[in-house]
Amino acid sequence: MGQDQTKQQIEKGLQLYQSNQTEKALQVWMKVLEKNTNLVGRFRVLGCLVTAHSEMGRYKEMLKFAVVQIDTARELEDADFLLESYLNLARSNEKLCEFHKTITYCKTCLGLPGTRVGAQLGGQVSLSMGNAYLGLSLFQKALESFEKALRYAHNNDDAMLECRVCCSLGSFYAQVKESMKIALQHGDRPLQALCLLCFADIHRSRGDLETAFPRYDSAMSIMTEIGNRLGQVQVLLGVAKCWMARKALEKALDAIERAQDLAEEVGNKLSQLKLHCLSESIYRSKGLQRELRAHVVHFHECVEETELYCGLCGESIGERNSRLQALPCSHIFHFRCLQNNGTRSCPNCRRLSMKPGFV
Repeated sequence: MGQDQTKQQIEKGLQLYQSNQTEKALQVWMKVLEKNTNLVGRFRVLGCLVTAHSEMGRYKEMLKFAVVQIDTARELEDADFLLESYLNLARSNEKLCEFHKTITYCKTCLGLPGTRVGAQLGGQVSLSMGNAYLGLSLFQKALESFEKALRYAHNNDDAMLECRVCCSLGSFYAQVKESMKIALQHGDRPLQALCLLCFADIHRSRGDLETAFPRYDSAMSIMTEIGNRLGQVQVLLGVAKCWMARKALEKALDAIERAQDLAEEVGNKLSQLKLHCLSESIYRSKGLQRELRAHVVHFHECVEETELYCGLCGESIGERNSRLQALPCSHIFHFRCLQNNGTRSCPNCRRLSMKPGFV
């Protein structure tokens, strides 16, 4: 298959994909991949397959094509292609909650020599790294990565990248119904799962447990199908809270135990902290002191490991509804503590990172 024909077939697949004929688009691209020996053409069509499987929530397939793409990039011996393929490999592992691998591949991207597409993809690399650090509950490093991604977005007028970073930071209020409509129109399974989880949480917070349970079940089904283990933890956390509201403590503990196994598997300390907190509440109500003490100890270990405490007063962050402030060096403190401290350097790392008039 010649270069012009390859380009035409890739474009045909894109037109089918954009008109929501996803399976037909995939068939076109797979035929191009089978018949094409041109490395550049193969690289481009592999990129289309990676993106399509990502948006469909088929993360294992996404990873498979990302691995083939990086082999192709190595044959091409081109730094631009290597950067793009390592980023796809990082994203694939991020979606599969393989956060340590994600960070390794992102660092590989950042270590490549200056490339033509570096300015375009550098922000995406930082965003993926930030999401991985967030998945591991390494909040300072996550903030540093998100700030780098935002700088890339501002410097390159990339509104979509800025939007994605803000979503990761939780700055946007989710318009769940509209998002669900879009997810159904485009067959976006990951977004459907997230919307169902949001719906379930809303119904639970309103005390409508009869409606919340089936929404959690539907979200869990999709999260399991697409391999989103962190999403499964969040579903089980909501289910446990529902059972606690119904005073069905044994069922709540069962959900917590399943969630704890998944949270430990992916290394998400924040979820583990929340689950220990729920367990602590249950065992306190049951008067089981030995189990209560064990979970209190584990809870404080998670607080220490995630550095979820103010470096000035030592109080755990989140115990009270207090205003927080992240410094440019990404260390987090109570705002009132910074005001009372009176120094212009970070109390933790001593960097002169405070802006004039910051405190």
